[in-house]
Amino acid sequence: MLVVVGLIVAFILVMIYSNRATRGCRWREYRVGGCDLRLRWRCAACGAEVFTSDGGPPKVCHAPGRQRK
Repeated sequence: MLVVVGLIVAFILVMIYSNRATRGCRWREYRVGGCDLRLRWRCAACGAEVFTSDGGPPKVCHAPGRQRK
């Protein structure tokens, strides 16, 4: 019974803390060429290409056909 309650709590926490803006995105760092100060990222799902300066993948979806709220 304790395992079932733990799984339900874990599922609820994942739903609350997941980032819906990038749920469908799978960012891959593109290491060939590019700029010294920024990293180039490409989404494997939609093909969007973005440069970031913080060293991490983008936090929002940059798909060309997606409507932003």
